[in-house]
Amino acid sequence: MSDTTDIDGAVRAELTRLRESIDNIDAAVVHMLAERFKCTQQVGVLKAKHQLPPADPAREARQITRLRELAESAKLDPAFAEKLLNFIIAEVIRHHETIADGAAATGTGAAASGTAGSAPAGPVTAPDAGRTLR
Repeated sequence: MSDTTDIDGAVRAELTRLRESIDNIDAAVVHMLAERFKCTQQVGVLKAKHQLPPADPAREARQITRLRELAESAKLDPAFAEKLLNFIIAEVIRHHETIADGAAATGTGAAASGTAGSAPAGPVTAPDAGRTLR
């Protein structure tokens, strides 16, 4: 970590202002991801109830194309956006598999692993997040 004690007061103030904005954006990203996972958990319950597969490669490919286009228009690296979405998709599929396994174990078609509205617990890990879905 660099020492900021020798930095001009105006520069330090601007740095603090920018970092506070970054912190706010990070918080918003976390909250948006939590909302997204609440929706995908509901999708997982619906898929398990109707014995649909956890993954939907055609939908995933459409989402990647859409996100790459959004990234380009927002001046964000499309490859980075794709990597991020692949990571999220891998975690969603893992959740859907867990929900389906719970439904199969109970024979109810409902998730034994949690409620449809709950966000994932613990850190998000997806060992195959770098996979290409196209």
